Amino acid sequence: MESEPQRIKTRHGELTLEEMAALLPGAGDVMVVVSRVYGNLWHAAVGGNWDLASFYFRRTRTLLRNVAVTRPKYAAQIADYQRDFLEPVGQALLAKDIGALEPLYEASVQRANELHVVTGYPYIRWRRPEAPTDPGLDLGPAPED
Repeated sequence: MESEPQRIKTRHGELTLEEMAALLPGAGDVMVVVSRVYGNLWHAAVGGNWDLASFYFRRTRTLLRNVAVTRPKYAAQIADYQRDFLEPVGQALLAKDIGALEPLYEASVQRANELHVVTGYPYIRWRRPEAPTDPGLDLGPAPED
């Protein structure tokens, strides 16, 4: 006799853990958001809005950490990428050093594309966007208080 799957009560009804897991976004869905925020990181830094660039850095880091949890087959690659490529970008942002940021950002893009090949997605080739991915945002420095 099989036991009934555990159900979790929400304000909208009850779901099994398997049903809840099926609702999680896939890695591809999350990576679309990563692409958007990582592009904005670049443009915010170039625009001199270091706080916004750092926000986008933290957002990128969190999104990638979430992929590592929901798709553990990528966890080691993501950890290596974050340590070797993303964290140096974060350090350049903290230093507000656009000269240091540019080669680090380009190296991170190159490595991301290499990982796409290794993981079976050679047709995904990312590049730094020529224009901000959210054109409605003011990516320039904050006005003086």
